Amino acid sequence: MPDRSTFLNHIAYDSVIIGFSGDKLKILLMEYHNTGLFALPGGFVGVNEDLNDAARRGLEERTGLTHIYLEQFYTFGNVSRHQPETMYTILKANGVDDREHWLLGRFISVAYYALINYKNVVPQPDALSDSCTWYSIDELPELIFEHSAIVNKAIETLRANLDRKLVGMNLLPEKFTMKDLQQVYEAILGKKLHRTAFQREMLGSGMLIRHDKQYNGKAHKAPFLYSFRERTLNQTG
Repeated sequence: MPDRSTFLNHIAYDSVIIGFSGDKLKILLMEYHNTGLFALPGGFVGVNEDLNDAARRGLEERTGLTHIYLEQFYTFGNVSRHQPETMYTILKANGVDDREHWLLGRFISVAYYALINYKNVVPQPDALSDSCTWYSIDELPELIFEHSAIVNKAIETLRANLDRKLVGMNLLPEKFTMKDLQQVYEAILGKKLHRTAFQREMLGSGMLIRHDKQYNGKAHKAPFLYSFRERTLNQTG
């Protein structure tokens, strides 16, 4: 259980951890112990810890990964997000029956989204949760507080940054086919794209490097492999 003396009061972070399974975007969600309540992974900021460092720490604790794309995208502070009864239910299910507990106070949450290669993650639940599991973006369970709005805002931001941030490079392996890349774009945008037009746009963008073909026994159908010209982690605070 988080100790009030070691964390800042009334400030939290929530992370929309996004992976790509090959055809769909997936979101990592927690299910709180004995409650049936679902939430985004999140946490609190240590009294001697930078905010971005706290979010990166939480990301590593849930995924086991470091050095991945993480971007702060919005701050949620509406009065309506304060739901002490929901938090009390979570605390009580974990053996804490305290109506004055510091976690029942109002919190402002700084939201981040993280982009990771789905296949590299072994999700780990936190101390208050039974599970930490991937859910398809179009099959999310009902979420506590305003976490559904946080997910929607993350996807909206992701779409706006699709080309500028080279988003696909964080969801794909180092080398990929044009079909792989198109599937990422379609999953993020939520619509089908014309194959020829998409390929022409990508090749004309100058952001791809073409490599040898990926041979699979059918040489005449072997697709070229590509990589992004700039494979750097864009991390902002």
